[in-house]
Amino acid sequence: MNVVIDTNVIISGFLNSRGLPGKIINLLFNERINLLFDNRILAEHKDVLSRDKFGFNRDIIDPLIDYINKDCIYVISNPILESFNDEDDKKFYEVALSGNADYLITGNIKHFPKDQIIVTPREFLEKVI
Repeated sequence: MNVVIDTNVIISGFLNSRGLPGKIINLLFNERINLLFDNRILAEHKDVLSRDKFGFNRDIIDPLIDYINKDCIYVISNPILESFNDEDDKKFYEVALSGNADYLITGNIKHFPKDQIIVTPREFLEKVI
């Protein structure tokens, strides 16, 4: 199953490994789901994870970025014309559409258009477990 994971889910998963986003990260690392990404998404993940307010050290960030680079699916996305309230979220939707993702998992579902592939962590886990 191919998914795009919004940065907010990645952050939440590392902050609380027992929560729903943490379960999604576990599915990823246990190769039960395949992550789709592009350079923009990878850069955002790295940038946000590196922010001091989260307190993650390089021992957490670097292995994740290496894992994504080596073991996940790189997608060359097609731009979409649709306007987003938060244009930074558009890249996740573009990769999801271009990569034929089964799901785009986000904690900010209201930032995205209505589309059956866009789900919260809870909705995703209810569908796959």
